[in-house]
This record gives sequence, structure tokens and C-alpha cells, in this order.
Amino acid sequence: MTVAIDKHSGFCFGVINAIKTAESYLEAHKSLYCLGDIVHNNEEVKRLTNLGLIIVSRDEFEKLHDTTVLIRAHGEPPETYQIAKRNNIQLLDTTCQVVLNLQKSIKKSYEETMAQNGQILIFGKEGHAEVIGLLGQTNQNGIVISSIADVDKVDFTKPARLYSQTTQSVEDYKELIEEIKERYHRSGNDHLFQYADTICRLVANRSQQIRAFAEKYDKIIFVSGEKSSNGLYLFSLCKMNNPNSFFISKPEQIDEISFVKGESVGICGATSTPMWLMEKVEQKLLKMKQ
Repeated sequence: MTVAIDKHSGFCFGVINAIKTAESYLEAHKSLYCLGDIVHNNEEVKRLTNLGLIIVSRDEFEKLHDTTVLIRAHGEPPETYQIAKRNNIQLLDTTCQVVLNLQKSIKKSYEETMAQNGQILIFGKEGHAEVIGLLGQTNQNGIVISSIADVDKVDFTKPARLYSQTTQSVEDYKELIEEIKERYHRSGNDHLFQYADTICRLVANRSQQIRAFAEKYDKIIFVSGEKSSNGLYLFSLCKMNNPNSFFISKPEQIDEISFVKGESVGICGATSTPMWLMEKVEQKLLKMKQ
């Protein structure tokens, strides 16, 4: 058996920044609150909680006073900052710059479209941390579209501007754009629809890289947290390009997969998957072949 890790897999720069910020603070202060899971990977969250990171829910955050809280890369809605100011909470804001730019664009568009009785459309997963932050820029008046089926929520007689969660599928976003374009065209209102390319380039490039990686090996082990939208998307690409692809969250799950002597195995993961976790999977596989 030959085993290789995809060199393009692992944390994106936004997650790297959030984790480095947390580690640096914990080294000096021993404990730190974080609003929501710092990354959608249980194994990495466990590692950081062992260092002193304390994950809090939104309800718990509202009850905190006179302390420090980390804002993860996914970003937060305006009300989070208002609560922090009111409760004297110092924020370590590690919102990804790509997400921050998107938030600003949506806020600006929302203010402009209010005067035109327009609509802000957000393509993303309902309830996802990033989407909550984006929706907050519209005072909760934006329309979240999770699939083509949600297009019926749009009023095709009113102006609309469409944005995407930064980690969404490029292919699905293009399909959605074409569907909305067609619906506006049928309504005779082509001029009322605008859209922006807001998917992170790193995520878009990763999809192409992982397709090519999946095709190179007899078997693919995809390592990711089960709550990672990016992980579920990238795994679907692996499965599409290599039917012998398996999704695992921790090294122990390797025992549930059968391997054939002499086959090649590729290990890859999401933008929320730590390299150390993929390396643990590699070590376990290498021990199995001895």
C-alpha cells in the first residue's frame, strides 16, 4: 500500500489566523472564550479546549461581562458587536478578510436597495455561522436561498442583488444565477437582477485540485468534521471522481474500511481540516500495512 496526503488540503488562511490568535492568547492567559466552534472540526476543537479555549453559545455570550471573546473566521452580525460593547467584552476579531469584504458589500447594497424596495439574496446554508453574519447586514431582511427550490421566495417584479456564502459550490452558484436570470427574463424584468462573484478563490481552486487528486489513487480517505459545509461539498467531488472515496472524522474510523494489498491511498480534507489530523490518519494506515 502506498499512502499520500494532498498538499493542497488543510486549513485556509482565515482559519489559520483564528487558530494562531487563539493559541497566542491562551499561551499568555490560559483561558479564552470563543463564540461558537472556532472551526467545524471536532478533533481540532478538542485540542484547543484542552489548551483552555471555552466554546460559548450565543445565549451564553449575551450573559458574559468584562472578559475577552474570540470571533472566529466565519464572522458575526452587527448585534454581536453591540452586545460586546454593552457588556464590556473585549473582542479578538478574526473574521476572515474575504468574509468581512462580503459583509461590507451586502450592507452597502442593502442600504441602496432599501430605497428601491429591493431584495438582497444570499446563497448559503440556512443557520450557517457565516450566513448568520451576512444576514445580519440586512437587519434580517435578506432572503436566504439554500437551493433552486428556494427561488420561489424571490419577487421577480422587484430589484434583487444576489451574493453567495464564500464556501459554496461554484457550480451550484452558477446554476442558481442562471435560474434566477431566466425567471426575471420570463417576467420581463431582466434589468432588475444583479449578482456578485463572492465565492472565495481558495475554495474555488480547491475544488479543481481535489478532483484531480481523487482520480490519482485507488482509494480516497477524506478527513473532515461532519458539520463542515466545505467538507461535505469537497467530499462530494471526491466521490464523483473516485467512487472508492470514504468520509471519516477521526483516525479510528479507518478500521471500518477494507484495504487491498498494493493499492494506493490518497488522504485529503476540507479547509477546516488540520494537517496534523490527516498525518495521524497517514500514520495509522502506514502501521496497518506493516
